[in-house]
Amino acid sequence: MEQHEIEFLPVPVEDAADQIVIARWILRMVGYKYGVTVSFFPKVLAGHAGNGLHVHARLIQNERNMMIEDGRLSDIARKAIAGYLMLAPSLTAFGNTTPASYLRIVPHQEAPTTLCWGNRNRSVLVRVPLGQSNASNMVRDANPRERGEPPRFMDSQTVEFRCPDGSANVHLLLAGLTVATRYGLETEDALEFADGLYVEGDIFSPQNGAAREALPRLPGSCWESAENLLRDREIYERDNVFPPAVVDYTVRQLKRRHESLTDQSHHEELQSKELVDECLHCQ
Repeated sequence: MEQHEIEFLPVPVEDAADQIVIARWILRMVGYKYGVTVSFFPKVLAGHAGNGLHVHARLIQNERNMMIEDGRLSDIARKAIAGYLMLAPSLTAFGNTTPASYLRIVPHQEAPTTLCWGNRNRSVLVRVPLGQSNASNMVRDANPRERGEPPRFMDSQTVEFRCPDGSANVHLLLAGLTVATRYGLETEDALEFADGLYVEGDIFSPQNGAAREALPRLPGSCWESAENLLRDREIYERDNVFPPAVVDYTVRQLKRRHESLTDQSHHEELQSKELVDECLHCQ
């Protein structure tokens, strides 16, 4: 078994969803041709990092990246981060869709467990990558024969949502993140909310123990995820972005998958052949 990371260039959100779905299909077909099983199963082995589906997002207006201003993370970016954090528990309904998803969201496995964000911090739910630190020469360093001027660092600034995994319903997930962005931009106290969930350093380190315990937690099961979606459904259904039938169907599927296991709260379930067989080719 081996794990690989695949990255996509930034494109409009609708194209991004299509590209991910097509890429999954291509990978499976190539694997099938050569007798190799390609899986996006969220958690194959205990003690190993699972298959994440991290989403980098940036907001563009008049061809300008609005995520950074004067070399610093903009208020617009922080409001978007607040929206992601506010709706993260219900976003798991689209991004973490199988019981195995919640075996991945455990400490020290490069997956978030709490609602928080930070700079260049892989232990948080929302990470602000290197772009805003003015690392403008990285493209040239990595590609010394590249001609022309490298892109300005501020043009590539994103924020990264690290919760989703390989079971995600990609189109619903990216639509949900778009809703969360709008929600953050329109919420009056979004900046204060974001400031209250900012963390320095590894959230799983011993010195951050007290802060970690005080943070809200992500759902621990498909059932909890479904209940959070029911709680937030009016936000998603506004302007008919998510038709009620889609929300109802998503909730039913999550609860059905939860009930298919006698006890999904124990990591021993990860060794269940039935769980692997059911979810190995999820989505």
